[in-house]
Amino acid sequence: MKFSVRVFAAGLVASIVLCGLPTQAADTPAKPLLIFGASSLTNALDEIGADYTRATGQPVKFSYAASSMLARQIEAGAKADLFFSADTEWMDYLQARNLVDASTRKDLLGNRLVLIAPKSSTLQLKIGPSFPLAAALGKGRLSTGDPDSVPVGRYAKSALTSLGVWNSVADRIINADNVRTAMAFVSRGEAPLGIVYETDALVDKNVKVIDTFPANSHLPIVYPMAVTSVAQSSTSEFLGYLRGPEAAEKFRKFGFTVRP
Repeated sequence: MKFSVRVFAAGLVASIVLCGLPTQAADTPAKPLLIFGASSLTNALDEIGADYTRATGQPVKFSYAASSMLARQIEAGAKADLFFSADTEWMDYLQARNLVDASTRKDLLGNRLVLIAPKSSTLQLKIGPSFPLAAALGKGRLSTGDPDSVPVGRYAKSALTSLGVWNSVADRIINADNVRTAMAFVSRGEAPLGIVYETDALVDKNVKVIDTFPANSHLPIVYPMAVTSVAQSSTSEFLGYLRGPEAAEKFRKFGFTVRP
């Protein structure tokens, strides 16, 4: 019994002594940056994020969806550090609500709008005023983003309207929730034609580009980015990287144009 008391007491003293000694704090891992990006940016940003993490040790996570959905999530309180939109309208939406830092806003990228078909399709169609899109669809439907909210759908409606063919296909649209979903309908052969960005068509081997829409048939496709109002301070370094030459090379690799 006395021995047990002595052992307990000795252990207690040792614990007190050890607790009183200074200890070296372990390195605190960096908190990941959370980037909200338009679906069409998926492949490029995944590579850029991986490169940045290897170079700096800063983890970067991405959440991809339609710009409309991401903007509304930020409005609802999502703690994103940076918003990278596929059009200026949804960036304007957040800026008007003071949910992004306007001083960090930059129109970084451009893209093109294309008409796609499944890889096996033998269709030949030239895009122009009053081109026979409805006839080319046959009994099928045209897949693109929801024209009421998804940027690619807005561009598609604008282009088809300016070319005088929107009314002939308006009731035959598959209103996808983002551009990658729109492309998937064509890739799986569930839709004979779709309207997506050129960069998306380049990464899916199961689709092919039938033709490119004239640039003057729709507003320029612009990708703005900005730091959010709740961003971590380390977001500014990643923003700078996105504007730098290494990221520009990756964006061009996936078919984007990099704006000056």
